[in-house]
Order: sequence, then structure tokens, then C-alpha cells
Amino acid sequence: MPVEGVRRPAWAEISASAIAHNVAALRDVLGATQFCAVVKANGYGHGALLAAKAALQGGADSLAVAIVDEGIELRNAGISAPILLLAEIPADTVADALSHSLTLTIGSLAGARAAAASAKQLGGRHRVHVKLDTGMHRMGVAPEGLDEVVDVLLGAPELDFEGLYTHFSVADGSSASDRSFTRAQIERFDEALAALAARGVHPRVLHTANSAGALGYPEARRSMVRVGLALYGYLPNAWLVGALDARHVQLRPALTLRAQVVAVRRVRAGERPSYGRQRPLERDAWIATVPFGYADGYPRRLFGAGAEVLIGSRRYPLAGTVTMDQLLIDCGDDEVGVGDDVVLLGPQGDETITADEWAERAQTITWEILCGIGARVPRVLVD
Repeated sequence: MPVEGVRRPAWAEISASAIAHNVAALRDVLGATQFCAVVKANGYGHGALLAAKAALQGGADSLAVAIVDEGIELRNAGISAPILLLAEIPADTVADALSHSLTLTIGSLAGARAAAASAKQLGGRHRVHVKLDTGMHRMGVAPEGLDEVVDVLLGAPELDFEGLYTHFSVADGSSASDRSFTRAQIERFDEALAALAARGVHPRVLHTANSAGALGYPEARRSMVRVGLALYGYLPNAWLVGALDARHVQLRPALTLRAQVVAVRRVRAGERPSYGRQRPLERDAWIATVPFGYADGYPRRLFGAGAEVLIGSRRYPLAGTVTMDQLLIDCGDDEVGVGDDVVLLGPQGDETITADEWAERAQTITWEILCGIGARVPRVLVD
């Protein structure tokens, strides 16, 4: 297990009430559809178990993870809600998944056969969902191969063909091309569904929509939606805020990154702090050292992009290159002290730094920022 830095003044605060609020707010928008909370990748960096418990307490119906180990971690922690594996898993791990009551994703004929064989050995009845490839082309059964896969599942009495789903590739995009492609994916899904219905097959759980699909395409909500990024308080794209505004609700970011100043020194103008001596100080300044670096998930490129931190509810820029374990902050003539509170992500006073801001500066996406928070940063549940 990765070591957490509990003896180091740097941590992530996770707001259970924010996650619960987001579930309620999204339910208000989405209506009666089942709510599947996606907690893969350590709960998008928030801590899988913390996020899962908060989401379920807030009203989520089920959970989704990416790999078997993530599902087993939740089961071992006592979570009994349905847990969907969002990818087809290797054949030699199917038995482990089924024995922990994880719902399999079937994405190929070989996967269907592996599931049937393992289920027969274990006995009992095990839920599976078939993932249909409607244009993402990453994983899933091609529409023309669906019948053969379904035949295997229906021929295995130990398998319960509970669900059919697909995944959108550009549901967050606002261009006419993106919207057209997403609607084409919905049409392909409906065609496959109609073909199954024609042979008397009616999966009970249908889901096509991720966060963007759920907010931007009401017709995609079906009987369940899979909510990832929005669960944690962020929108995949700004244009999707319209769905929230229409219901007069807002999402709340659930994560705050905090640290404390561990050293302060007065440095003369012209000195070049940190590795590479990238930038000279324009004037004498107080330089604060903060114990958080790129090994903790603070992207190196944020220095050159003008990133700031909050100390005393004021924004201060980085004084030099981001290092593995530490940041150097240019506090100018403002005196700061060892132990002063530092907010890297989140609110302090009237100021707020968001993961969206980091993503824009680092020329990446909000998902990567949140998921990149290092394992050694303790996650502390608040409120």
C-alpha cells in the first residue's frame, strides 16, 4: 500500500456534504433515472471509499469502478450496493469478480464465454452488462456481433443479462459535429435495442450517459446514468451549466488541497529560486516553502503558466520551478510565518482556486488534475 504523509503538513479535505449535495442536485435535474456513482481511479482522486460512502448516503443507487481490485476494496470495506465493472476484465480475474458480487461488463464474445465458464463453476446467479461499441472504438461488442454474444449469455443459466450500455466519446463537446456524433451513437444504441426486443430480449438496465450525456442529452438518460466528474462538483464543459441553471441548482467541488508553510526566508532581488534558476526575483521578497510537489500531483508546468496559491486569502505566485516535494511561493513584502495555512485548490476567504483553473493553465483536462493527486496525500473527510 502507498504510504500516506500523515506526519507532513499537506492534505486533501473531502467534503461528504458536497458530494451528497451534488447527488441531490443532479437527481433534481435527471429525474427518476437510477444514479450510478463512478468512483474509479481512487474516486477521481478523492478517495474511493470516502466518495463511495458519501455518494450512497447522498442517494446514489449503485457504484462503478474500472478494475476488479477497486471493486474488491469497496466490498472489503462493507459496501453492499451494486458495483459495476466498467471494462471487460481478463478471463483469469472473472472468478474473483463474481465471488465478490461485482457486475461484469461483457465487451466481446471471448468475454462472454469466460463469464459463462466461471459462473458455471461458481454456481449461483451473476449479473452482467453488455457494452456496445457505438463509435468510441475503445472497448465493446460491435453491433453486428451482439446476437452471438447474447446467445452465449442466455445459454448460461448462471448469468443474468441485466444491462446493456454504451459510452459517448464527445458528449461534452459543443460543436455541431460533436452533437451530431453523439446523437448518432444514441441512434445506434436504439437500433441494437430494437433488434434485441425483436427476439424477445429486454435488458432491465439501460445506460448510455456519462456526466456530459446525462446533462446535455435528456434522451440519453434511460433507466440509469453513470455520473463521474459531476459527482465531485465539476462540469465536463461550461456549456452544460444550462441544464443546472434551468433547475436553479449548482454543483459544489468536494476537494480542497491544503498545506502549511514550513520555511520562510528573505531573498534578494535578482536571485533565482529553485531548480533550473528559471526566473529572477524582481524585488526583494519573502519566499515561503510549502511541502507539496509534483509527486503529490502539482503539475510542473503550472510554474510557467502563472499558477498561484492562497495564503491569508490572497493569491501569491510560485517563485520557482515546482519540485518533487515542495513549492516556493513569492510573497513579496507580505510577511508569512511557518505554520500559516496554504490552499492549493479550493476556497480561502473570498478567493478560490479550482481544478478547472489548474487544468486550463496546465493545458490538460480537469479529470487528469483530480486523478493525479498523489497517493501519499492523506484524504481527510470533513463535515
